[in-house]
Amino acid sequence: MKTLVLGSTSPFRKTILEKLQLPFHCAKPNIDETEEKDELPQALVERLAIQKAKAVMGEYPNALIIGSDQVAVCEGEILGKPHNFDNAVIQLSKFSGKSITFYTGLCVYDSGNDKAIALVEPFIVHFNQLSQKEIENYLNAEQPYNCAGSFKSEGLGICLFSKLEGDDPNTLIGLPLIKLVSLLKQHGLDVLAEQNKVDH
Repeated sequence: MKTLVLGSTSPFRKTILEKLQLPFHCAKPNIDETEEKDELPQALVERLAIQKAKAVMGEYPNALIIGSDQVAVCEGEILGKPHNFDNAVIQLSKFSGKSITFYTGLCVYDSGNDKAIALVEPFIVHFNQLSQKEIENYLNAEQPYNCAGSFKSEGLGICLFSKLEGDDPNTLIGLPLIKLVSLLKQHGLDVLAEQNKVDH
């Protein structure tokens, strides 16, 4: 089996990838994540997922490298990470009673033959009507200032939602696992076939 590399230092993505029970390395991709002029969110996350995967090929010249990037979109506007309490209050107040679409770009890049396969997976989060007090209580409890959209769906953020809509709950946390298994297979890596070779 080729070396498997996660081009991300996100602890959430790492935890999701561990579900496949395959050995892998983590590498930090240093890329500029600025969006281009008039770039659509789907195009942005696909481009960045590919760039992240290719950014670590120097360290891993013959590996399958996974790149992933995610944005949240509310009423056509791309939402980044809030970075602080005040910005998070603004984001969550805007979401109250609305639906947010998350687009996650996913790429598996074979650095041995320079072949990249990428896709974009959508996931929709429907928010409850949120009071200021609920928003403040949530932010003080979880401090999700490094998360796009100002919440952690794998934690208390679940209290903010009325409904989740998508093919794979892992997508919302940042790595669409169902699609990833399919992309790995297209690169010749069959996750289930590898299980009996992995030393548990």
